[in-house]
Amino acid sequence: MFKSYLRSALFGFGLLVGVQVPGFITDYSQRLDAHRSEALQSLEGFRVTAKKFFKGDLEALVAHYRVSDDPVMRSDAQSVATLVQRDSLLEAEWWAMQGPWYKQVLHLVSAADQQLLQETYKGYRYQVLLAPEAIAWGLSCALLLAWFVEILLVMFGFMLGLGRTKQVQARHRH
Repeated sequence: MFKSYLRSALFGFGLLVGVQVPGFITDYSQRLDAHRSEALQSLEGFRVTAKKFFKGDLEALVAHYRVSDDPVMRSDAQSVATLVQRDSLLEAEWWAMQGPWYKQVLHLVSAADQQLLQETYKGYRYQVLLAPEAIAWGLSCALLLAWFVEILLVMFGFMLGLGRTKQVQARHRH
C-alpha cells in the first residue's frame, strides 16, 4: 500500500513540475521582449547616426568612435559597443524563442542567455496553468518521472537480489 502512495506522490510531483514548463517559457519570453525593447530604445540615437553617416552599420560607428581624436568619443566607444553587442545577443535570443515549443525548451536547457535565465528564475512565481500545453507537459513529466524512478528501483532491487523467490535463490546455491 505504501508503494502505491509513493507512486501517486511521485506522479503528483512530476505533474506539478511539468505544468511549470509553459509558464516559465512564457515568463522568459516576456522578459526577453522587455530587454529587447529597452536595447532597441537605447540604441535608437546611435542607429540614426549610423544610418546617416555609415549606411546603418553600427559596427562602423563604433570603429569610428574608437579612432576619434576626441578622448570623450574614444571613451564612449566601449559603451556603445556594449550596447550593440547586447542588442545583437537579444536579437539572436529572440529568434531562438520564435520556434516551436520543443526548440524553445531545447534552447532554454542548452543555449539560453544565463543572465536572462537567472533573472527569469529569480522572478518566477510557481503557477498551475490549466492550458492544454501545461496539462500535456504535466502529464508527460509525471509519467516520465514515475517511469524513470520505477526502472531505477527495479534495477537496484535486481542488483541487490530483492524480489527473487526462494526457489531461484536455492537453485543458485547448488
